[in-house]
Amino acid sequence: MILSIHPDNPQERKLDQAVELLKNDGVIIYPTDTVYGLGCDIHSKKAIEQICRIKNLNYKKAEFSIICTDISEVSNYTYQLSNQTFKLLKRTLPGPYTYILRANNELPNTFRASKKTIGIRIPNNNIAIRLAEKLGNPIISTSMNKFEDEIREYYTNPELIHEKYENVVDAVIDAGIGGLEPSTVINAESDNWEVIREGKGEIPF
Repeated sequence: MILSIHPDNPQERKLDQAVELLKNDGVIIYPTDTVYGLGCDIHSKKAIEQICRIKNLNYKKAEFSIICTDISEVSNYTYQLSNQTFKLLKRTLPGPYTYILRANNELPNTFRASKKTIGIRIPNNNIAIRLAEKLGNPIISTSMNKFEDEIREYYTNPELIHEKYENVVDAVIDAGIGGLEPSTVINAESDNWEVIREGKGEIPF
């Protein structure tokens, strides 16, 4: 199924339709401020396992990020941030960054496994944020695959994305042509910040 949703003014009815899929163990492909990504409810073990099958990952070892609506929600799943790190997040989010932070025990058992860290994203994208708001908790966030391994249009054009993934996901949200550059990943477990991957976001320090 393709759900065409306006990127600037998302239609409530279609957002509700996507959220209903998420609440029922669904897997969707949705836009962010970087690339289209695979997502599901953080509480759905069944959906997380399906994403692992799609990406050929070991469920217990898979490293996923989560979409949060704001920094206050981030604090629900991480240990208390230092003042420096809090200011860094405040300055750069929403934006094309993934921050690796120390995970607390509030992460659901379906997701936590033995994870000591969690990647968090607050994308500058109305659809992703509104989906997480309506769902009431974070959404899993992971790219579909390595872009260099396949024809690039299959990761930017929603119609071609649907053609490729329609048998393994419940919906593809069409919000127009997506990007190819992933988020910048920064390890912020301590105040000795480290760039893990340079992507769309400029290095903020």
